[in-house]
Amino acid sequence: MAETKKIRTALVSVFHKDGLDELLAKLNDEGVRFLSTGGTREFIESLGYKCDAVEDVTAYPSILGGRVKTLHPKVFGGILARRANAGDQEQMEQYAISPIDLVIVDLYPFEDTVASGASEADIIEKIDIGGISLIRAGAKNFNDVVIVPSKNEYGMLLDILKINGANTTLAQRKTFATRAFGVSSHYDKAIHMWFESEKA
Repeated sequence: MAETKKIRTALVSVFHKDGLDELLAKLNDEGVRFLSTGGTREFIESLGYKCDAVEDVTAYPSILGGRVKTLHPKVFGGILARRANAGDQEQMEQYAISPIDLVIVDLYPFEDTVASGASEADIIEKIDIGGISLIRAGAKNFNDVVIVPSKNEYGMLLDILKINGANTTLAQRKTFATRAFGVSSHYDKAIHMWFESEKA
């Protein structure tokens, strides 16, 4: 397992677009391929960058009112496949799964929605499924993948790109994974606390 990995393909799927443009510009300069869905894809293309649609990779559209967009083996296989595992690589070839080296994602604003006094139905819809799954998948496979779980980590990745280009070390990827599990833990705790308050 080589410690340094090169970012070639990035899956970008974010709710908040602010601060993303500078990071995308640097990734584009490094020749990184973009893969995205819906509004994020439109945002990337509005900046003048080519961006492939997740729907074209999976051959499935966004369904159930946007509840299912990225939940597909061609997405999660690309993130979770171990690059040094011969069996994983054989299956990637067998099922035409391309590797995804960088995941930039954030989560639906659950806490802000609760604080706004929104209805239960609106709050439920802000329980992120695809995003949290992408965060966990990218973090689990930190040996091969960089996971950026919120806009708070944009600066971390940008600094790396400015110094090392699209190359990351194992230690850097593990730091991102640590931050990612912190984000997912906080998010799940907030959801749990809301359900507990509803019981009361």
